[in-house]
Amino acid sequence: MRDSRKGKRPLVADRRYPKKKTAKPAARKAPAKRRKPPARKPSRNIFVRLFKWVLRLVWWITWRVGLTVTAAVALAVGYFWTTLPDVNELLDGRARGSVTLLDREGNRFAWRGDQFGGVVMASTVAPGLKNAVIATEDKRFYRHFGVSPRGVASAVRINLREGRGPLQGHGGSTITQQTAKLLCLGVVYDPAEWKSEAAYVSDCRRGSIQRKAKEAIYAMAMEVKYSKEEILSIYLNRAYMGAGAYGAEAAAQRFFGKSAATLTPSEGAMIAGLLTAPSRLAPTSNLERSRDRAATVLRLMGEQGYLTQAEVAQWQQNPASLSPAARRKAGGYFADWVMSTGPEFFTRNTTEDVIIRTTLDQRLQRAAEEALKQVFETKVREGSKAQAAIVVMSADGAVRAMVGGRETRVAGVFNRAIQAQRQTGSAFKPFVYAAALELGYSPLDTVIDEPMTLNIPGSGAWSPRNYTNTYSGQVTLIQALAQSLNIPAVKVSESVGRELVRRIATDFGINNEMAQGPALALGASESTLLDMTGAYAGILNGGSSVTPYGLIDLRLQGDDAPLMGTGGGIGERVVQDQAAAQLIWMMEKVVSEGTGARAQFGGREIAGKTGTTQAARDAWFVGFTADYVAGVWMGYDDNTPLTGVTGGGLPAEIWRETMVRVHEGVPAKPLPMQAPVGATRPDPAPQTPRDDVPRTTEGLIEMLIRDVLGGGGEPTRPNDRIPGESR
Repeated sequence: MRDSRKGKRPLVADRRYPKKKTAKPAARKAPAKRRKPPARKPSRNIFVRLFKWVLRLVWWITWRVGLTVTAAVALAVGYFWTTLPDVNELLDGRARGSVTLLDREGNRFAWRGDQFGGVVMASTVAPGLKNAVIATEDKRFYRHFGVSPRGVASAVRINLREGRGPLQGHGGSTITQQTAKLLCLGVVYDPAEWKSEAAYVSDCRRGSIQRKAKEAIYAMAMEVKYSKEEILSIYLNRAYMGAGAYGAEAAAQRFFGKSAATLTPSEGAMIAGLLTAPSRLAPTSNLERSRDRAATVLRLMGEQGYLTQAEVAQWQQNPASLSPAARRKAGGYFADWVMSTGPEFFTRNTTEDVIIRTTLDQRLQRAAEEALKQVFETKVREGSKAQAAIVVMSADGAVRAMVGGRETRVAGVFNRAIQAQRQTGSAFKPFVYAAALELGYSPLDTVIDEPMTLNIPGSGAWSPRNYTNTYSGQVTLIQALAQSLNIPAVKVSESVGRELVRRIATDFGINNEMAQGPALALGASESTLLDMTGAYAGILNGGSSVTPYGLIDLRLQGDDAPLMGTGGGIGERVVQDQAAAQLIWMMEKVVSEGTGARAQFGGREIAGKTGTTQAARDAWFVGFTADYVAGVWMGYDDNTPLTGVTGGGLPAEIWRETMVRVHEGVPAKPLPMQAPVGATRPDPAPQTPRDDVPRTTEGLIEMLIRDVLGGGGEPTRPNDRIPGESR
């Protein structure tokens, strides 16, 4: 059977649409044979995969640790932020107060304790100071967040290059970090917790890694809490700047006598330069070194655009100069003495800011210092270690000047005017004659100057001798004192009674234990120069005791009413007016006709007494005009005998040079002295200079005086110097 569809033609309708041509499939290319990758070494493949795994692990740990550390730092910063007080509470961070000393005119001349001149703000100080601090301490201060990684890295690199540990030497600390350290990271000084303030400060300055980390966190907290200007203000108020000055205002007042707001760029650079080493670079310690450092600071200011190069050159050529008070080294001996006389809780250990008004006359202080320097430079052999001290006071005991040694620009050192207890020698004799005059003796009464021997119980025979080993026979008391004869002084003392002599000397202010034997009359007892000068002031003011004083009043800063007044002045009467006036008359003859001739100057009436101790270990001259009393001591600290020096020699010359300067512009006044009834000008022993005496004879006299107990006596000639100590 045939298939009926076979051979049939397609229907017409099927032709409506043309047939789509079916594209012939392109001939397939035979697939390229895959190139087999080169065989990998199994070990290399393992190391690559291990390395990538380690990287992934490190990254996984790093970001988690970083996140944890960031969170911990943020929490720590937040914690410290909550503990930070108001900025005003941080501007004065001293653990103790300060003492400012004013002279008799009310001018500042010395500082003690932790000096704080007052609060300053970064916006109120002189631009020269503010810019100098930033240029020196932290040039990126306004661009960091409290810590400068760049600065730390630079510091570590420098330290390693210089052979130190990474944290030794340069610290890379920002001003904010330094301020955090000044705040001791918030730890407040507690005397009950710390052995001393020094121990507290030492702990605050520790440089361990842990401490540095805590410091950085504290610094960042400060950046969050305070503005940049507030942080800089804290720094400018709390930083120690040498010589006891804390803060910019104290430093400006201490070194330049002006406000921190008025400093010149050279002055600001000098203060900023102190921040790296305030004690070593302080201009009061070494002005030239401080100026060199300031020149470097000025150069940095120029490099950072704070000054033009012309301004840098100008201020480097005109460096800062210290104020007169700063040049005097904080008041020297006088300031030390005044501090020792006031109550300790208001002076040495004060927690308040104290103002002390004193009796110091700065003109007279300069006079004493210049006189001492002039005599030692011109009349003492070069290289001599001999020392000297000077005290100048008014008749009421107000001390106007004090020099405690040859080095006058000092503070806190041994003060020979108040601390050296030395035998007084013949300078003690006025008290012997004061006792005689008080009992009714007359200056015209006579005594025999002749060899004598006393039998001293327990010591045996004692035979005093005069300095010259000669005797004058019958002499008046006037002559005996004027020529400083030893035997008459001993006879008068024994006549009136040693106990009376001892009491009068004590009442006049010689407070040390007195010698018990007859050598009392020859000055075998010890005293300080201050006490001796005060005792002579008692004679000048009419016979009443005097307590030397330097403190007029003491008050707290900001208060008008003083807390305490002077602790000295004129006290009770020791001898009657007439006895004092006649004693002054006798002592005037010591200068006008006796052993104190070298003290004369300007035709003024001068009274005084020379003194030389056993073996010439001490030489004194104490005397007065109608206006001032002055005392001079000279000797060696180790008691080495002076060579060719007696009280009538160099001490009298130092006294004269001092008083010549002290009395500049002061009109001459007569002494309050009284001659005895019937007195005529005495005829003392000859005063002919003996410069032609051979040295061997002088040496013999020097040997003889060493045998005199108490060192009594003065030469009877005005020129008593032997070549050796003096020239």
